[in-house]
Amino acid sequence: MCSDFSELNDPARIHDLKKIIEKKPALYYIYTQYYQFFKDILAKCPSQGLALEIGSGAGFVKKIIPEMITSDYLTYEGIDKTIDATQLPYEKNTLKFIGMINVLHHIAQAEKFFEEAQRVLVPGGKIAIIDQHHGWLSRWILKYAHHEPYFPQAKNWAFETTGPVSGANGALAWIIFQRDRKQFETQFPNLKIIAYAPHSPLQYWLSGGLKPWGLLPKWAFGFIKMMDNLLICLSKQFGSFVNIEIVKKE
Repeated sequence: MCSDFSELNDPARIHDLKKIIEKKPALYYIYTQYYQFFKDILAKCPSQGLALEIGSGAGFVKKIIPEMITSDYLTYEGIDKTIDATQLPYEKNTLKFIGMINVLHHIAQAEKFFEEAQRVLVPGGKIAIIDQHHGWLSRWILKYAHHEPYFPQAKNWAFETTGPVSGANGALAWIIFQRDRKQFETQFPNLKIIAYAPHSPLQYWLSGGLKPWGLLPKWAFGFIKMMDNLLICLSKQFGSFVNIEIVKKE
């Protein structure tokens, strides 16, 4: 679905988004799981360097990781820095961690981001990416029931964009790290893919995400999480989202 959703690029939306996350227990818990993934990866990073989240938006990462520098392309109220992921304002070898939640598929020039990440990370520093996965269930949702553009057949990683939030290719993480993995490894020899782990077939969709509605009450979350884990045990291709861990070689 590729309709005009240019209002998504309005920084004033931040207050509504924060309220949605705070009022939906299932969504709040999902974000807490995401930040725990960040925390686990950060614990394996070198001691020197800064930790940066890109595309922080309405999130609450500092509640889980107080040292995290929050940032976004849009000047949202409450974030530490306004930055462009393709032009990171850091010197070489200054970051030990870069984290992103559902941000990679919005970066129209992903190659430039990885060039920058390769430059600014200290040796042994890591990138933690949580993004959409081109799975058996999610591919249909992303194609027919989601507002963001979705082009798994795209020949290139780059795409024309209508804005930092409205512009996207929902299949980008799968394209880069699965379909075009050899290209990534050749183009970024100092970045090693440690893990590509699909997860969460159902919970995010049932939570309604950042939409005002939700179909996942707090009392049912444990059951849905159990179902998600069962489906992933049957096949990782049931996953709708993916955790990606990348390290800069020493």
